[in-house]
Amino acid sequence: MLELCEITKKYKEKTALNCISLSLDHGIYGLLGPNGAGKSTLMNIITGNLQPDSGTVKWNGESLQSLGAVYRSLLGYAPQQQGMYDTFSGRRFLSYMATLKGIAKKDMGTEIERVLTYVNMAEAADRPIGTYSGGMKQRILIAQAVLGKPELVVLDEPTAGLDPKERVRIRERISALADEKIILVSTHVVSDIESIAKEIILIKAGTIIDHAAVDGLCQKYQVSRLEDVYMKLFGEEEDHVPVDSL
Repeated sequence: MLELCEITKKYKEKTALNCISLSLDHGIYGLLGPNGAGKSTLMNIITGNLQPDSGTVKWNGESLQSLGAVYRSLLGYAPQQQGMYDTFSGRRFLSYMATLKGIAKKDMGTEIERVLTYVNMAEAADRPIGTYSGGMKQRILIAQAVLGKPELVVLDEPTAGLDPKERVRIRERISALADEKIILVSTHVVSDIESIAKEIILIKAGTIIDHAAVDGLCQKYQVSRLEDVYMKLFGEEEDHVPVDSL
């Protein structure tokens, strides 16, 4: 179980996260909110890339600080920013990431082939990353996130730059992982998460304003779609991709 206990984070005078508390067990969770809501800050704290000003992140009752490398070994993270080595091939990049994750050399080849197939990148694996489209780079980022079969997977805008067919493929693959992992997905594409999420976490101005299953949210706000819930709560505060566009 992943627990966030009263997480607060400020940047100078701006409060990015205000006393966030959550408990997540196995399943897929969608994180939705307008730009500047605190989604990326929350994900960076969960992944240990950023320290909160106050509060604690716990995995199975133990804090991240006490777990150290053990926590990093069970975490998979695909950031929105595509910071990769353009001269590396996709396969070499995954080999590098597998080494960092401590995957045994005897298992590395099989594991890399597994994740390449998972994101439909096997045929392009030996090309330099610098020749990849934005969508192909995003798929390689997702591939490295699931290397080693982590127990917690954090995906920040995982379908950014992908065409509609690839969005569907990635959505299906994320869904296939749900029984054995905690998966947290931040996205602007409402349709990418509506059909597969166990629960939706709605965040605005650093505060969680609601947290429930899609059906429960639709019933509460008296609408038929998650898109309509989003519009009721956030209006036109940011550009996002509606359900009907895919």
